[in-house]
Amino acid sequence: MKRSRDIEKRSEINSAIEELSVLVIVKPEEDHEAGARIPTKPFLSLCYMVLQVLDKVGPTMAVLRQDIHQNIKRLEAIHESNPLTNSNLVEIFKSETSKGNGKKRVSGSKSFVWLTRSLDFTSALLQALLVKDPKKNMEQAVQESYDATLKPWHGWIASAAYRVIITISSFFFSSTFQ
Repeated sequence: MKRSRDIEKRSEINSAIEELSVLVIVKPEEDHEAGARIPTKPFLSLCYMVLQVLDKVGPTMAVLRQDIHQNIKRLEAIHESNPLTNSNLVEIFKSETSKGNGKKRVSGSKSFVWLTRSLDFTSALLQALLVKDPKKNMEQAVQESYDATLKPWHGWIASAAYRVIITISSFFFSSTFQ
């Protein structure tokens, strides 16, 4: 019975990943003079799809999911404050920078940076678990993904907290899939 749940859960996650992989929202501009463009709404929609993938993984990704969701909500609030002007993330960042707000703790720029870092971690973890080695130990996969993506940006307090989260998450994830 547990084996069939494991297969079912992995196939749900694989299906969600396949759905994500067909989406391409950022394309290089042909005219470099026009500048970079990252459409806000499609990018945030993609991020919400990543949350759905994390929901399929289960409660072990709750902390990561919450962090991603919080950053999405910040960017969404900025977009909704002026949808026409804020339809392009690059323009949001330029505006924040020109006003001196880009480096503030709750800026759209910081939210985007941490959101993309979290997405990098999620991508690395899912690749490690589902593509590279489906039989890989969860704790090892999480640690390798963390070391490669988030650890360089975390201070010692965040790294210590993450080690605790990794240990707890790995225990719950491994008991879910075994």
